[in-house]
Amino acid sequence: MKPVWIVDDDRSIRWVLEKALAREQIAHKSFASAVDALAALDAGEVPQVLLSDIRMPGQSGLELLQHVKSHIPSLPVIIMTAYSDLESAVAAFQGGAFEYLPKPFDVDQALELIRRALDESMHQDGAVEETSISPEILGQAPAMQEVFRAIGRLAMSHATVLITGESGSGKELVARALHRHSPRADKPFIAINTAAIPKDLLESELFGHERGAFTGAATQRRGRFEQAEGGTLFLDEIGDMPSELQTRLLRVLSDGHYYRVGGHQPLKANVRVIAATHQNLETRVKDGLFREDLFHRLNVIRIRLPALRERREDIPLLARHFLAKSAQELGVEPKRLSDGAVKFLVSLDFQGNVRQLENLCHWLTVMAPGQLVEVGDLPPELRETSPASGAGVIGGWEEALAAEADRLLARGVPDIHGKLSDTFERILISRALAHTGGRRIEAAQALGIGRNTITRKIQELGLEGGKAAAAAEEPAAE
Repeated sequence: MKPVWIVDDDRSIRWVLEKALAREQIAHKSFASAVDALAALDAGEVPQVLLSDIRMPGQSGLELLQHVKSHIPSLPVIIMTAYSDLESAVAAFQGGAFEYLPKPFDVDQALELIRRALDESMHQDGAVEETSISPEILGQAPAMQEVFRAIGRLAMSHATVLITGESGSGKELVARALHRHSPRADKPFIAINTAAIPKDLLESELFGHERGAFTGAATQRRGRFEQAEGGTLFLDEIGDMPSELQTRLLRVLSDGHYYRVGGHQPLKANVRVIAATHQNLETRVKDGLFREDLFHRLNVIRIRLPALRERREDIPLLARHFLAKSAQELGVEPKRLSDGAVKFLVSLDFQGNVRQLENLCHWLTVMAPGQLVEVGDLPPELRETSPASGAGVIGGWEEALAAEADRLLARGVPDIHGKLSDTFERILISRALAHTGGRRIEAAQALGIGRNTITRKIQELGLEGGKAAAAAEEPAAE
């Protein structure tokens, strides 16, 4: 078996991968630049698998990928990059990469990927689908990386796609990305929110109508299916579609034909359907609110978009992007978020998801008094929002505490130190007492404080059960 090639200008990355491959007894060879790797290829050397960074001095990893795929199309190439944005994933897949590995990566994950690539190389099986995604979709969180990979593999496909996710999570952006980089890109992308159109008008909106089909139909009208001919039709909030229209949609997806309202001539639909919903369609099927056969027709490929609270590490990145976007639209200098403001935003749940964050950034661009946005510059209703639990926040409870301090400072609450200190001690002592079954001596030992201290704190903080616990423990203390 030929060696695995590692191409990266970062010596530490090369060293880690070399040690991991040596431990697995996998032959390997390293290069500090794409130029060196190309020289080895020109000299007649060929790897079994190639791992390459994207951004390197001189020629980039994507240029190396392009050269390799033009000369050795079957060679699996794994692209690595510390710039975990959608454009990198797109460029990698578009160039024919086997897989996309964002840095920092888990060594075991990298080895598993290399093994898969070796197996692919040994069997010379399957070409990588070309993809390209939209630069508006940003994210470094693992959940978004999975979305990027799914979009990357689907963009050149004609398959029906079902996108699920909470309202405001960016489902239409994904649909537009799938269309923009598909073979249908030069044809229309037509979007319709099936929940926003009255039931009586939805059929005409989708399929069009003939003149005189109903009162007020003075002329023939082309529906959304006809408008999207050759392109993509995006059906948003498909879970709210009335049952009778579900039947008509199923017929179109089944045999590719439909009729305008009042029409007798069948029309052929050459349209890729992408549907989206924030609802659980499986539950609606069980409740008899959504046709099971239509669900299976739509659920060919599913992409789930994570809520913003599931990808908190992306909030600073998205906020910078939206602040820059709003500034460009308004022709002003972009605002910047202070560290405290960033921490506070990261602590929030954002029930409106990415859309809510985008609207907030637009509000800040217009309303914040200075170029540096502090917690006190955020909308009052947002500052009064309770931060999420520390378990979901980057940095754990310390970040949650920092966000709470920022919130109280912004509201001008007096004696913040005393309030937070009392809360801190109350939680520690009550949890310790709960852990020891109310035995104060054991609780004090666990916390590293004296018995007299814990007794005094129980009384000062008004902890319920303190006296009872003290009485229960007196005999044991003798």
